[in-house]
Amino acid sequence: MGENPGFPLAAPPARAYLCPMAILKIARMGHPVLAAKARPVPDPRAPEIRRLVNDMVETMIDANGAGLAAPQVHVPLRVVVFQAPGERADPGLSEQEKFDHSCPLTVLINPEIAVLDPAPEGGWEGCLSVPGLRGWVERPAHIRYRGFGIEGETIERVARGFHARVVQHECDHLDGRLYPSRMADLNRLIFESEIRHFQQAG
Repeated sequence: MGENPGFPLAAPPARAYLCPMAILKIARMGHPVLAAKARPVPDPRAPEIRRLVNDMVETMIDANGAGLAAPQVHVPLRVVVFQAPGERADPGLSEQEKFDHSCPLTVLINPEIAVLDPAPEGGWEGCLSVPGLRGWVERPAHIRYRGFGIEGETIERVARGFHARVVQHECDHLDGRLYPSRMADLNRLIFESEIRHFQQAG
């Protein structure tokens, strides 16, 4: 997900993935790589996947983001990284989203999502590929996700709130979707700098 100036990211744990890292260029809305469906990763343990993950983590931290998908760095593979630290203090979060949004830095390869409760929950989303904007998006608030880590291990969790939102947001990138396509009302697509005024007016 997008820039988050309101909270500190867990940079030291993220850098525990080691290996030399590089800051990658982030594709912006309109680039064809963001509209294409990403390919499955044949071997999550491959050295090139580890290098990609290291660079994605470094790029996410450098951009002050909460998540990043491989297509956002011009690599059409089904890989996402994200973190939803408990200290997040984003003024756009609803009270419901604050209920359960604690999640460590996670690498998820070939992810799958199952909706446990289809009842929608709305929240403000940003995206590193749509810089400077926020949009009000409704998504299922209770999901289960599974995928693989860089050692080939299975990762499976149940998530709510912001944790569920960031996973769904990043996995949308793997299917060529950006959050504005999920919005029911484009009048609620606003500049990030104006979110406080927008909330006061509402």
